[in-house]
Amino acid sequence: MIKPVNLQGDQIITHVISAEESSDRTLFVMQNFSIAISRMKRLLEAGEGWQYELYTSESNIDDCWDMVEQDLLKGSDRIEVVAQIYEFLESRSFSLLQENVPFYTSKTNHLFLYPQWGTALARVPVMRRYGIDHEDVIFAVDDQLLKEFLADMKRRRRALDREQVTVFTDGHDGTQRKLEPITVMVEREEVLMASEVKHDIFRSIDRFFEEDRSFFETFNIPYKRGILLYGKPGNGKTTLVKSIAGSVKAPVAYWQITEHTCSDTIEEVFEAAAAMAPMVLVVEDIDSMPERARSYFLNTLDGATSKEGIFLIGTTNYPEKIDPALMNRAGRFDRAYEIKLPDVGQRGEYLHRKGMPKLLEVGELEELARLTEGFSFAQLNELYVSAAMEWYEERTLNVPRLVSRLKADLHKGRTQEWFQDQTGGRVGFAAI
Repeated sequence: MIKPVNLQGDQIITHVISAEESSDRTLFVMQNFSIAISRMKRLLEAGEGWQYELYTSESNIDDCWDMVEQDLLKGSDRIEVVAQIYEFLESRSFSLLQENVPFYTSKTNHLFLYPQWGTALARVPVMRRYGIDHEDVIFAVDDQLLKEFLADMKRRRRALDREQVTVFTDGHDGTQRKLEPITVMVEREEVLMASEVKHDIFRSIDRFFEEDRSFFETFNIPYKRGILLYGKPGNGKTTLVKSIAGSVKAPVAYWQITEHTCSDTIEEVFEAAAAMAPMVLVVEDIDSMPERARSYFLNTLDGATSKEGIFLIGTTNYPEKIDPALMNRAGRFDRAYEIKLPDVGQRGEYLHRKGMPKLLEVGELEELARLTEGFSFAQLNELYVSAAMEWYEERTLNVPRLVSRLKADLHKGRTQEWFQDQTGGRVGFAAI
């Protein structure tokens, strides 16, 4: 057991680099952070005389830092705050995403010690060409303790991943990642779609995440899978994905492709996904992949181990925009499933679940299901909201009129004829 520096709570007993010492040489001190490294090492060794080695990782250690943040948020006694690195930089963080707005020690600019494993971490601020960035450093007493520490962090992170969803967002300075709680659970029974497609997808998911992987071993099938969900907006693709995320006993990550997606961010995402495997990686609106990044993305999917343990789910509203190369070679997306517009039975079931029986008699509800042919689930939801508002304000409901109005809006969306010139005249300034 390594005895830590004597601290209580968030109390900081020292600064590695003081404001007076840095003076006007801030940029120089931050660029040459070897001073901070050597002082952190001496500070760690000051207690019981243990010798600490400095380690570097060939891959990112964001998983460890996510758990550091969780320990700080919860005030865990497994972590000790040894020192603030630069006196003149941030020392506290807060989160507006949580109801009680917690305040806690900032991950960046501090030296943290996990005494049980004789391991310390620091996210040291450094000055880059585009602004302040950071370098991650790890100190450990020996290889074995560090190995045990990393194994514990991975175990805890995997347990956390089953309770939350990891969101990757490509930005101009790389891929940002954050954990978001699964706020709305969608049961498999709530997914309304063609029964054979639904059965096929969930069977594939369940086989993939069997603990013994017997199916893949018995038939000598590579342990990776990719499916593409396509269809018009509002037909339940996102609902299906949420149901998968809530029902599998494995980490789930969403990857938000942006105009900043490039070879570097693709590599970051798949590297992080491989560290989380076996897991589900969801790529929504995959058709938005920038042209310059598509070749690298395809090559990554073709890699021998890049998708090992990854169940990849792509979604798109515009399959015609999908690069044909995604589908014409095995090992990229193995199957493509069309999520079709709901049929009359699915429309009736959806409206019943939403609460239409509060507003209509059984016969009227059945008629409404027939009248709404061509509606997506999203449009049916809007129909229910409009109906509820009309009934609440007028205590009466003209369902055919509501359906007619929504169908008119649908027609405008399909034809792009948004304006109606009822007078036959031209719109503009009158000539004087």
